[in-house]
Amino acid sequence: MKRRTFVRLATAGTLTVAALGAGGALWLSGPAAPVSGFATIAHARRWVQAIGSGQASATAGWPVAQVFEHCAQSIEYSLSGFPQANSAAFQHTAGSLAFATFTRVGRMQHDLEEPIPGAPALVATDLAVAAQRLDAALAAFEAHTGPLSPHFAYGALDKAQYTRAHLMHLANHAERVRQA
Repeated sequence: MKRRTFVRLATAGTLTVAALGAGGALWLSGPAAPVSGFATIAHARRWVQAIGSGQASATAGWPVAQVFEHCAQSIEYSLSGFPQANSAAFQHTAGSLAFATFTRVGRMQHDLEEPIPGAPALVATDLAVAAQRLDAALAAFEAHTGPLSPHFAYGALDKAQYTRAHLMHLANHAERVRQA
């Protein structure tokens, strides 16, 4: 290939990638959509308390007690630190892009049976106990005023961003929970 042809193709490719990147960044920088499912932590806590005080089942995947255990782990780790993190490169690219996309559309879509990296295996069987743990984690997060630990996939998030992340995460899992 002639050098001039290579330079033209390389320049065209770079400009295309830059244009797509700029368009994506512009779309992602738009206003955040309202969180689908739970508008506030108080709303999420009321739902958790209602589910925990009754009968519930999962339509697929983990039992509801383990869903609650998993969501509690995520919230607790935002305060204390995640056991394992993806690389900084991942957090600054795919991780931050995923979070920006979720924020933009107001909902999260993720593998609902993927454990948090390095977290203990899910073992909860008592729905009421798991609901109490999740409710306590939500209350502790809401009351927390200190620094937050970086998310294992998204990296550093401020309190408002973490609130959105937790609400979207719980709402995504809630899609599989049915109250009896």
